[in-house]
Amino acid sequence: MAFKGTKSRNQHALELEVENIGAHLNAYTSREQTVYYAKSFRKDVPKAVDIISDILQNSKLETSAIERERDVILREQQEVDKQLEEVVFDHLHSIAFQGQPLGRTILGPKANILSIKQDDLSSYIKTNYTADRMVLVGTGGVDHQELVQLAEKHFSGLPVSSNPIPLGRQAHAKTSFVGSEVRIRDDDIPTANIAIAVEGVGWSSPDYFPMLVMQSIFGNWDRSLGASPLLSSRLSHIISSNNLANSFMSFSTSYSDTGLWGIYLVSENVMNLDDLIHFTLKEWARMSVAPTEVEVERAKSQLKAGLLLGLDGSTAIAEDIGRQLVTSGRRLTPKQIENAVDAVTPAEIKRVAQKYLWDKDISMAALGSIEGLLDYNRIRADMSSMIY
Repeated sequence: MAFKGTKSRNQHALELEVENIGAHLNAYTSREQTVYYAKSFRKDVPKAVDIISDILQNSKLETSAIERERDVILREQQEVDKQLEEVVFDHLHSIAFQGQPLGRTILGPKANILSIKQDDLSSYIKTNYTADRMVLVGTGGVDHQELVQLAEKHFSGLPVSSNPIPLGRQAHAKTSFVGSEVRIRDDDIPTANIAIAVEGVGWSSPDYFPMLVMQSIFGNWDRSLGASPLLSSRLSHIISSNNLANSFMSFSTSYSDTGLWGIYLVSENVMNLDDLIHFTLKEWARMSVAPTEVEVERAKSQLKAGLLLGLDGSTAIAEDIGRQLVTSGRRLTPKQIENAVDAVTPAEIKRVAQKYLWDKDISMAALGSIEGLLDYNRIRADMSSMIY
């Protein structure tokens, strides 16, 4: 709705103005943040800030535009529902954070999409688009002092929340993690798609980087990488050599005060799901007892490369700065990130594994041909019963 016209620019004028300066304007929403960004030439930075300011503060939110956008969102929802990984992770969030905002999908339920009105959008903007909840970031050919002056010119009229909070602080109670499961058996899907997670850490947690390193120890694998004892992780070798899965992806997803740390498994060997889960959790248990120095060093190198390559380009850097400022109130430089990763030792991995993995509740979402997936209590018991 932000790009459908403002009080001073109709949709056509807005699109024409952006095109005439060769700029790119876009927006996206995650579970905790909404981001509006513009890419332009250096000389057009004032115009880009003016446009962003206008669409944030003066969007018309016309009823006819809302009706058109409603259909667009419903089509997007249909496309998301076709992506098994997206469906599984939405279900994982819904059970891990039951009855809480993080448990809701980004697009929302169909009933809400069909019923949302202009007043709902206006109320949301009034509540959330306030000065204390916003960060204006510029990267590339942007002069800092000029950006400050543009912020004062275009955003000084923003209201402040009735109970403003400093950046990096939380006004709500900590999000609770719930050990639970959801299973959706559909034998028309040829694979079992399973996500298993424990409660992770927030962006500003001191255990954030050790948890990322531990995730990197397990890494990702799919059949295109083959089967070899020289694969990057021991779990990759076990799964590939025994044909237990088509692929797996470890993840460490952080939010403001919590997170999800776990693994996503896809397997067409649906009668050996017990072995797949068993060996996966056995490797998790090994981290609490005997992580090796070699695998920790390898994981640190891979993680540093991934994090630094992720900052390639002004858009990625702007997103990183904005997220860090909103979630922690400060920004770590690439060198500080490198130092934080280098400081992780096998002893640190062992400590965080014992703290977050050993005998901890799990949330599990499974979709597809999952008849062979054993019951929750059996899988939960594997979080502590396998002494390595």
